[in-house]
Order: sequence, then structure tokens, then C-alpha cells
Amino acid sequence: MSVTVDPITVSVVQHRLRAIVEEMGEAMLRTSYSQILNSSRDFSTALCDPDGRLIAQAEHVPIHVGALPFAAKAVNDFFKGSIRPGDVYLLNDPYWGGNHLPDLTAFVPVFDGDRHVFWSINRSHQSDIGGATHGAYNASATEIFHEGLRVPPLKLYDQGKRRDDVHEMIVLNVRHPRDFRGDLAAMIGSARIGERRLTQLLEEFGSETAHAAVEAVLDGAERQVRAIISEWKDGVY
Repeated sequence: MSVTVDPITVSVVQHRLRAIVEEMGEAMLRTSYSQILNSSRDFSTALCDPDGRLIAQAEHVPIHVGALPFAAKAVNDFFKGSIRPGDVYLLNDPYWGGNHLPDLTAFVPVFDGDRHVFWSINRSHQSDIGGATHGAYNASATEIFHEGLRVPPLKLYDQGKRRDDVHEMIVLNVRHPRDFRGDLAAMIGSARIGERRLTQLLEEFGSETAHAAVEAVLDGAERQVRAIISEWKDGVY
């Protein structure tokens, strides 16, 4: 890195990132319609870079966050070169980094000037996603097509304008359209908060310092993991 950041600034940025994803979660909790989200809290919020590296996560559902880096990279690779401010992307297909099909994910790109630098992400378990039976699970399914609507990387908002045809196609395929509309709006609103807060962070600390601090946070995490692994006995794990 061309910029050296002192440990105090790194710590402040790290805690700010954590506060951002926690605020995203609080917004989701207060605005979602379905009880599986506003009561059971079956959702997760995170920040990734375009390469899919996990920058920050809230303490929500580990299985959600574990797959998010793959999903962020999948969306980035699929739309690379055409990602613009104001866009919103969706995904749920496990073959593109999703979990099971009810876990729909919303991605909002964050820009530093003209450069796409982060993804603000919300992954939430829908009360229904179509398929052969109502609800989120089909124990009798023998193939993925029985489980619900599959959403590969898909653009829902194009530079701030919602693609109503795409939106209505998804809504038409779920059994609780009112709740789904509200939950999807809550997801996007949550991710938009992450976008605004990251933009404020870049403005407050400056682009070079903020990005250097993020790299320092990731380097620190790597050192901690390597230190733990070094204590393991040799073997195949």
C-alpha cells in the first residue's frame, strides 16, 4: 500500500464498518413485513469488495454470510463493465453463491468517484419463493425446480429506476405478494443505508486512507487466522 495508516485509524474504520452492517440489520428488523424476518431475524447484512472479499458482517446467520463472498463475486463477474450507481441486483440460486432458494440476496454497488469499490448486501429468508409447496421448505423435492423460483444474477434497478417487468415477474411467482413486496423493499432499503454510510466514510477519511484501512483490517484478520492454524497438529483437515 502506498499509504500507511496508524493503528488507531484502522481500529476506528473497523468499528465504523461494523456499525454500518449493524445499522443495516436494525433497519431491516424494523421495516420488513414477514415474521420470519422481523421476529425470527432470519437475515444477514454484509459488505464485500468487488472481488468478493468480506469486509464486514453483522452477527446474524453464519450460513448466509459464509456464501456471500461467492455471490458478490458472481454478480460482479456477470455484470462487470455495466455496474452503475443506483443499480440493485438480486440473486438466490445456490449455483451462483446463494444458499437455498428462499434466501434472496440484494446487492447495492458503492462507488468511490467513478470506481466501483464495495457491495452493500442484504440476504433474507423469504416466507415463500414459489415451488411445489407453500413455505420455505419442500421435503419431498427431488430436484431444485421443485423448490421455488431460481434467480441468477439479475438487475432489478437500473441507475435508480426499477425494472417493473422484472419486479412483477418475481412477485407473481410467490404466494404472499404483499409481504414479499414489503420484504424486498426493506432489503433494498437496508442495503441503501450501507451505501450511504460507506460513502460518508470515504468522504470523512479520504479515499486513500479509507481503502488502506480496509486492507489493514483484512491483513489483521489473516494474521489472526494464520496464528490459530499454526497451532494445529500437522495433518489433513
